[in-house]
Amino acid sequence: MIKENKIFSTDNGVNEPEDTDFENRLVSGELTRRDAENGDDSEASLRPTTLDEYVGQEGIKDNLRVFMQAAKNRGESLDHLLLYGPPGLGKTTLAHIIANEMGVNIRITSGPAIEKQGDLAALLTNLSHGDILFIDEIHRLSRSIEEILYPAMEDKVLDIIMGTGPAARSIRIPLEQFTLIGATTRAGQLSSPLRDRFGMVMRLDLYTPEELALIVTRSAGILETVITPEGATEIALRSRGTPRIANRLLRRVRDFAQVLGDGVIDAKTAATALERLEVDRLGLDSVDRKMLLSIIKNFDCGPVGLETLAATIGEESVTIEDVYEPYLMQIGFVSRTPRGRCVTRLACEHLGLPFRPSVQSDAPRQLSLGDTE
Repeated sequence: MIKENKIFSTDNGVNEPEDTDFENRLVSGELTRRDAENGDDSEASLRPTTLDEYVGQEGIKDNLRVFMQAAKNRGESLDHLLLYGPPGLGKTTLAHIIANEMGVNIRITSGPAIEKQGDLAALLTNLSHGDILFIDEIHRLSRSIEEILYPAMEDKVLDIIMGTGPAARSIRIPLEQFTLIGATTRAGQLSSPLRDRFGMVMRLDLYTPEELALIVTRSAGILETVITPEGATEIALRSRGTPRIANRLLRRVRDFAQVLGDGVIDAKTAATALERLEVDRLGLDSVDRKMLLSIIKNFDCGPVGLETLAATIGEESVTIEDVYEPYLMQIGFVSRTPRGRCVTRLACEHLGLPFRPSVQSDAPRQLSLGDTE
């Protein structure tokens, strides 16, 4: 039995309105409302249910097999597990798989959804022996909630204060053995006491194009869509190393194949569809290119300050920093310097523009009369 409570929000803790542009980007690794409202084609229908079906992350899978088998042999619950890495790599999917392989129930919630101590107490007291509590965005738990988690994770008890003032009393409620699986895109924001209570900490890495092609082929089979190996590779190359993006692009390419073609996704069909969706060979969309072109043309490849760049392209600075910039930095198109953001030669070559970095000394400038800092 799976119970979910999904919260759609950004990593910076700001809940965004439904029509926020970046939330509906095809190449966003975040789970969007559009994904959840896709009916039978939702992300959940494409998730693997066993480790054998799960593509990629071989080191993590091998270790999990050992840990789960050892826990089964001892008749114990699996040790608490922290999964971290960029969004869309399969942290929630792994939690489902672990519950399935262990033969236990899983309850799913997220850090922002647990607002009061009573919310967490209700979740913990309803867990049976060996059940899994999965908390997405666990780095956004409040400190008061974390303090209740500490004895629950270590001693399997729940300490609750009833009443206030002189009449306050402490109640200790025993809990069944359970496994807490936390998922986060920002492991550094977890408090040290909480992070230290996880027996296993595993990082999920970006996928290779070959692994993504296997995922796309499997998903196409579930969606009853014919796809060639070349078509799967074309989609995989533009998926930014993220399975969630690959599956999202597959659904959109399938629409083009069914309406404008014969229903078969080959390399030509995939390339044509993704070009019309403005997703290029490296997975950059129109917003990425707008940001790069702004730095190149308006600031001679940089450096430019974050606030200045945000004002130039009409985006919030936190959106640039958390949503657009990470991938551009991963592929070497943007670099951060003490003086601001710079575009690299690789980005200019990709866009077919000459690389003309501004020649500016890093030495302090001598002020002239009338100048101000």
